[in-house]
Parts: sequence; structure tokens; C-alpha cells
Amino acid sequence: MNLYDATIPIFIKMLTNIEGWLDKAEACAAQKKFDPEVLLGTRLAPDMYSFAKQVQAACDTAKFAAAKMTGKDAPVHPDTEKTVDELRTRLQTVKKYLETFRREDFVGCEDRRCSHQWMGGNAMRAGDYLDHFVLPNFYFHMTAAYSILRQNGVDVGKMAFLGNLPFAS
Repeated sequence: MNLYDATIPIFIKMLTNIEGWLDKAEACAAQKKFDPEVLLGTRLAPDMYSFAKQVQAACDTAKFAAAKMTGKDAPVHPDTEKTVDELRTRLQTVKKYLETFRREDFVGCEDRRCSHQWMGGNAMRAGDYLDHFVLPNFYFHMTAAYSILRQNGVDVGKMAFLGNLPFAS
């Protein structure tokens, strides 16, 4: 399998799902008469990221993974989103960036070395980077963001997390 297939379409789909969660969060806030921006600062635990930061981290994981695995530059986002609309714009911007990638960009990248500052000078092969860091980290932040909304009464269910499934015909 080309690493493109395990990344770009999945990242775009899941980031789109988060946009749907934002719609549900706004609907919940309107129904219960509270400011939806309150949810952006909500955390599951005091030492965990807020909802906004979880979404930013999911976006960053997706864009940096694509960039590192293909040797391209990723756009910079300063993590300054304070409103639901700003967070939605962040999601859309990252999705547009991901849409610039093509399957050909990932050909032969399985052995490309990928590293981060936190790796202490170590690197991983792109395939291992994807399997052992990128996908678990991406879904960790997705799950944390989803859980924050669920905990606060937003009507997101399992299908809101999974999105449309590619059933065989």
C-alpha cells in the first residue's frame, strides 16, 4: 500500500468529521443557551490540552506527517484560534494543504527518515513513523476532542467520529 492511501484521504475525512462536530457543538450551545466558545477551553483533565488545542494538534499531526514523509514544507499555524469559526478555518486550511498531495508524492518514501525535536536526534523510517507515531497520535487527539464534546453534552455519537464508511457494493 502506498503511504498516501493510509494518510491523505483518511486525514481529510477525519478533519471533515471534526467540522461536523463543530456544527453539533454550535447547535448544542444554541439549544442550551451558552456561548459555544466556552467549549474551546474545556479539558478532560487539568493537565491535558483544551478542545481547541486537541483540534490544532490533530491538524498539525496530519500536515506535518504528510510533509515529513514526502520532504515538503508544511504551512505554519500559530495556534491562535479563539472562536469556533477560527477553528473551522484552521481545519479547512489544513485540508486544502493536504489536498495538494498526490499518490506519486509518496512513491518510495517508506524508507525516508522522519524526525522531530522531541525525538532527541533520533529518526524513524516513514512507514514506522506512520504506524508507531502519526496514526496513534492523530487518533489520540481526535478522541480527546470528541470526548470533550461528549462530556459536555454535545450530540456526537460513534458515527460522527467514524463518518461515512466505504461499504462494498
